[in-house]
Amino acid sequence: MRYKIILFLILGIDVSVLFFQTSELSISYHEASLLYGNISFLQLLIKASIALFGQNDFALRFPMILLHLGSALLLYKISKQYICNESNRLWLILVFVLLPGVISSAIIVDSAGIIIFGLLLFIYLYQITQTSRYKLSLYVLLLIYMFIDGGFIYFFIALSLYALYKKDTKCLLFNLVLISISLYLYGFNTQGLPKGHFLDSIGIYAAIFTPIIFIYLFYILYRRFLTKEIDLLWFISSTALILSLLLSFRQRVAIEQFAPYLIVALPLGAQTFYSSYRVRLKRFRTKYRVLFIITLLFLTLNSILVLFNKYFYLVLDEPQKHFAYKMHVVKELALELKKKNINCVHTKKSLALRLRFYGIKECEKYILREKKVESENALNVTISYKNKPVYSAYVTNINNK
Repeated sequence: MRYKIILFLILGIDVSVLFFQTSELSISYHEASLLYGNISFLQLLIKASIALFGQNDFALRFPMILLHLGSALLLYKISKQYICNESNRLWLILVFVLLPGVISSAIIVDSAGIIIFGLLLFIYLYQITQTSRYKLSLYVLLLIYMFIDGGFIYFFIALSLYALYKKDTKCLLFNLVLISISLYLYGFNTQGLPKGHFLDSIGIYAAIFTPIIFIYLFYILYRRFLTKEIDLLWFISSTALILSLLLSFRQRVAIEQFAPYLIVALPLGAQTFYSSYRVRLKRFRTKYRVLFIITLLFLTLNSILVLFNKYFYLVLDEPQKHFAYKMHVVKELALELKKKNINCVHTKKSLALRLRFYGIKECEKYILREKKVESENALNVTISYKNKPVYSAYVTNINNK
């Protein structure tokens, strides 16, 4: 019972922090494009939340937080097959919720959160149904995934390879069909001139997982390949990782589409770590403890930096270089405009789309420019964080020129 209390305490603190972060962020251009662009499953999910809770930041990000919470619970369930000790499973969940990439997927409206939840849901259902063959419900779930998001194509590829390994012809053919339909529906990005981005991809993976965890997961996948300890989780993680690195030799790869697959390897990493720890005498366990403590400290420090990220503006000469600048300013800008009784402006497309979410429509009466305007009618709007100006613009009423 106490383990469940600790689990819900971890998740409760995690969700509380995420809700706090929600109040600190503005909608980004990517999120606004998703919300007001072509119809998609994620768009319908967000619009349903907005219809229920109103048009605000909480409603915008609530579905992602909910998916994140569901993913954590599913991971806890899945890890039981790999980690017998319940306290060790709690440590795994703590690492999961502290991962930089997981934190981002929990608050940023993007397909990563859906893919993480979808992968873990399938694995959990696979475990509780049967371990060698798929049941009809799993085939139906895969069919649903195909229509939800194009990012699941790498999952279908991984399942095809797993089916080939298990000599399951039915599963292999089904997933090959799903791959073909996904390619038809969503296409495959091969734009740009051939150019290596391998090191860039490695760097992004290291930022998403922290360098220690990424290197360790890479090592675990390679080690299990050599020892033939490969299962469904190994195929899902390895396939996506290898594909992303191979593609990065030719073009810039959207690593955020592949990173969710590597998260699936966390139970494998935890299992190997705890097994290696237990088989050693107490005096030889020190380096494992130190490694785990350092990793946990890095993850905690990262979470603190994310939580108090606006303080970075105090030491930056150029606010635009802040890692979260694209998700700041606009909410406060809309509020300042409304204080001046300005409910519509004409400005650049990316900013206009973001302002639209906060009730500032597009019109020709007022012009919003970020460059200084030589006009007596120009009103200055400045946004500051921690008493440090981070954005300045000028609003001109063209009818009073």
